[in-house]
This record gives sequence, structure tokens and C-alpha cells, in this order.
Amino acid sequence: MASSILFFGFLALSFIHALASDPGSLQDFCVADETSNVIVNGLACKDPEMVQADDFSFSGLHLAGNTSNAVGSRVTTVNVAQIPGLNTLGISLVRIDYAPWGINPPHTHPRGTEILTVIEGSLEVGFVTSNPENRLITKVLQKGDVFVFPIGLVHFQRSVGNGNAVAIAALSSQNPGVITIANAVFGSTPEIPSDILVKAFQLDKNVVNYLQSKF
Repeated sequence: MASSILFFGFLALSFIHALASDPGSLQDFCVADETSNVIVNGLACKDPEMVQADDFSFSGLHLAGNTSNAVGSRVTTVNVAQIPGLNTLGISLVRIDYAPWGINPPHTHPRGTEILTVIEGSLEVGFVTSNPENRLITKVLQKGDVFVFPIGLVHFQRSVGNGNAVAIAALSSQNPGVITIANAVFGSTPEIPSDILVKAFQLDKNVVNYLQSKF
């Protein structure tokens, strides 16, 4: 009797685990067919006989991004759009360049956890936990340090010091997406009605109108 209970308990746990994870791959790869009109959750597969080494490679990550912009950073993405062979593999990569005191503004990745390592310089990094705690977890990283940003949570990085900084980050999705908070809130198309933002942020309407004009 006890063994039967344990057996069915194991089956239940296995079933729950199966529902909570992505299905295993049923083939070696599924290189994205960018010419296909088939709509799927991801991208349709290219004929395996047509696959080449270039479908799995990308050149240029050694090049510094141009940080001459308002936030002083530049993100170079390497996801399924750059490497079709990443399709269905659940991983992607970015290089982030920072000018002195440049920031990668508060943002989220709705479909991926991020693990970041500092290649050059020093970075102040952090993320905010979900409601109601909204706890800020932050740390200053040096060259070679690693930090994890859990999926979906608002996070940021800032270069600290007078030199440039560089980081490489991997994300647990072929296309993790990015929602930059300020752009989404104040720069949506069409605009979020200003009276909603006035009440949400407890700001004067003129301030909200100004912020919307900046994005």
C-alpha cells in the first residue's frame, strides 16, 4: 500500500514538472526559416539539408557599441534574429557597452532570466522584487564578477568610475524581449492618458506632459 502511494505520488510530481517546463527538443536543431509565412510560437524550421555553418555563427561582438546617446550605453544583441540556429534552443547573448557613468536604464525581460559578467570596468547593478515588498537588491561588480537578474523583474546597470565598462550577458530565451520602463510608460503609441499617469505617479500634469514629450 505504501509503495503504491509513493508510486502515484511520484507520477503526480512528474506530471506537475512536465507541465512546468519546456518540452524537450525532438531534433538536433531547428534553424529559423526567415522566409516562411507559417505562424508558430517561435519560427518555422529550415530544411535541415539547407543548413550551413553560418546559420550558427555571428561576427562582431568584439566591436564596441556607440555609447554617444542620452543614457550612455549600447546593447548589441545576439538572438535568433542574428543567429537563426538559436531557434528553439532557449538561449541568447548580449554585449553591453557603457560610457563613464552611463546606464542601462531600468527594464525587464518578459521571457528570460539574465546572467551578466563584467568584462571591463565596474558596474553598479540591481533588481527590484515584485509587489508588495519592492525590495531593491543591488551590488557593485568588478571585472570578472557575475550577477543574475531573475526573469521578469525590473533591473538596471550603471557604470561607476571614470572609465568605460563592458559586460556580456546570456539570457534564457532565443528572444527574451525587453521592456524599458520609461519608454513603455511615457512613450507608448498611442500615449497612455496623462490623467492615469498623473494619478499613478502622483505627479503634476505638466510634468507628465513633459516626460511624454521626451519619449
